[in-house]
Amino acid sequence: MSKQHLPPRAAAHRQNYGRGVPTRDLRLVPVSSDDVVSALAALRAEIGVPAMYPADARAEAERAARGDLKDFRQDRRDIDFVTIDPPGSLDLDQAVHVASSGHGYIVRYAIADVAAFVSAGGALDAEVHRRGLTFYGPDSRTPLHPTVLSEGAASLLPGEDRPAVLWTIAVDSSGEISSTTVTRAVVRSRARLTYGEAQTTLDAGSAPESLTLLADVGRLRHAREQERGGVSLAVPEQEVVRRADGSYDLELRRTLPIEEWNAQISLLTGIAAARLMREAGVGVFRTLPPAASGDVARLRHTAAALGIDWPEHTTYAELLPRLESRRSAHAAFLNEATTLFRGAGYLAFGVPGPDGGARVPLPADARHAAIGAEYAHVTAPLRRLVDRYGTEICVAQSAGRDVPEWALAALPALPATMQAAARRANAFERACVDIVEAVLLGSRVGRQFDGVVVDADAAVDQHGRPRRARGQVMLRDPAVRAAVVGAEGVELPLGERARVTLAEASVAERRVLFTLP
Repeated sequence: MSKQHLPPRAAAHRQNYGRGVPTRDLRLVPVSSDDVVSALAALRAEIGVPAMYPADARAEAERAARGDLKDFRQDRRDIDFVTIDPPGSLDLDQAVHVASSGHGYIVRYAIADVAAFVSAGGALDAEVHRRGLTFYGPDSRTPLHPTVLSEGAASLLPGEDRPAVLWTIAVDSSGEISSTTVTRAVVRSRARLTYGEAQTTLDAGSAPESLTLLADVGRLRHAREQERGGVSLAVPEQEVVRRADGSYDLELRRTLPIEEWNAQISLLTGIAAARLMREAGVGVFRTLPPAASGDVARLRHTAAALGIDWPEHTTYAELLPRLESRRSAHAAFLNEATTLFRGAGYLAFGVPGPDGGARVPLPADARHAAIGAEYAHVTAPLRRLVDRYGTEICVAQSAGRDVPEWALAALPALPATMQAAARRANAFERACVDIVEAVLLGSRVGRQFDGVVVDADAAVDQHGRPRRARGQVMLRDPAVRAAVVGAEGVELPLGERARVTLAEASVAERRVLFTLP
């Protein structure tokens, strides 16, 4: 069985969070691939997901893939790097190695050097800017870069010499950053591990020292994140599964501890990158404003309704680690908590303002509220455009050189480019799950299912008049999360198990609706 993962509907502030998984005691008949493929084709056309690369961009990528590594680079093929990714991944951005320094740790993080293959101002560069991100669907992905690069010459595949940007981050015994250097290097990954393989070796006590130390650093960084007020949400995650016979299904999955620890290495690098950018006075941060007081107050009301004890002087960042997603009331609360992470964006600074005006200053505090620190994207350049530019700034700052003009010239437009790409990608991914849900349930209208109400509004309007409360229900099986409406004037049982009836499952409208008597 192969799996194509789609991000959860209510995305948390970063990828790869642990999530709970319910007991599965029922399986619907899997839907045929034809049903899904036709709906996905219409969706791609509607949203404008790019199809094939233009011929000139494709030719440029093929020429770049045949190039060699003549430019000056450190030879770090001596480091036993490994990649850790979902099964079947070929677009490998990151390879990691962690060693002891005697009084802390040395984290070496090799990132695919996309700038070695993409020339600024060329046809390939223009097409990459048009896309902005890799788009993930249940049947296939639409890559940011042609696969000859993203799954070939630029990917950190095992046993292959690859150009990389090498981050060397010294971390003290408490997990705090003590120094950072960034340089270009040639690396060779030793192994392509899946999360499951890495976790199995850790659990069995047979993991290589580097992997064991990665887990140590991951735990330390998670503790530092909590101290900063950062949060990791354990929200149950929907996953689209494509089976060996070509059919599709939905499951809920929980991530493994190694995924959180590995994500902490990426966050560590993004925080180090933001520090270098602040020192340079130029860069592009990933930002998220603090949660609005009204949203926090609403979440406190939700906690009270779910019977969750939230002491007055306890912040939500302090509360969340105490919750367990396998408990239905806690899962409902964690789902609601994702609404605090709205308004993420990018901030370019140290570059001319609109119409060539004064340089955009960097605020004294430009933190990403959910990370609890200033943060920049630099670790996924094969899948995210902005990382290539952030990387160039950090390489230059680390070496004491000026940032390349081609990188500076692109910075002012990057936030808008990335925001537009994110809107399209998020809309596409949400609609993909909607399609699979509707097809899975299409023949079962009128049937009843067991689930948990994870979101609900009031059963009265602002004038106190009764209305039908609306919310969201998470089924036990299949792993569908969809709209639910109750009887007029009757509150939905938030956080409680409920027996709901399927009222509508429309592939054309990409909508599933349940009712609760």
